[in-house]
Amino acid sequence: MLKNAFLTLLSLAIAIGVGGGSVWYALKAQDGVGAIRIGEWTAFPDIGTQAADPYSKARVAREGVLALGQAEGLSFIAERDDGGEQLKRQCAYTIEGGFPTARFWTLYAADQSLGVVETGKPRLAALQSYQVVRQPDNSVIISVGNRPTPGNWLLTEGSGRMYFVLTFYDTPIASSTGLSDVTLPRIVKVGCDA
Repeated sequence: MLKNAFLTLLSLAIAIGVGGGSVWYALKAQDGVGAIRIGEWTAFPDIGTQAADPYSKARVAREGVLALGQAEGLSFIAERDDGGEQLKRQCAYTIEGGFPTARFWTLYAADQSLGVVETGKPRLAALQSYQVVRQPDNSVIISVGNRPTPGNWLLTEGSGRMYFVLTFYDTPIASSTGLSDVTLPRIVKVGCDA
């Protein structure tokens, strides 16, 4: 009898541990259910709609974020560079390329909670579409790092993992039909501090 009770408790502990771990992983992963991927960037287009999957709804509830509705915009998150390596705050990057049509867009460096990276300076680790200097072909080149550079510069400080969050507001790509021919800027690692 004691053996059966022990085996039952062991089975329950394993089931709860594995089940809880899989749910935690599904909510933490950027390539989860309902995600679309364009280059290094990942988005959840249904996250602010009635069609959102249960994992997306749970992610929004757990993180306490205000999800954009489908007519409002779409957020993309990048956790890796063009070479497939994780983004790090101690490294310098170049974000280069064209941006899809949108009334307004924002780009910021984020920590693991997807909040803006603290720089310890008055300058935020964020840019928006009205601030950037564009190339003659309307593309944008943004330097990311802790050393100032001419042109568009996104300040990052510290060490550890980093994400880029690129949000487009009032854009046709927010509808599922607008995502088929979208190209997003590349994230190229320039170098890292030792």
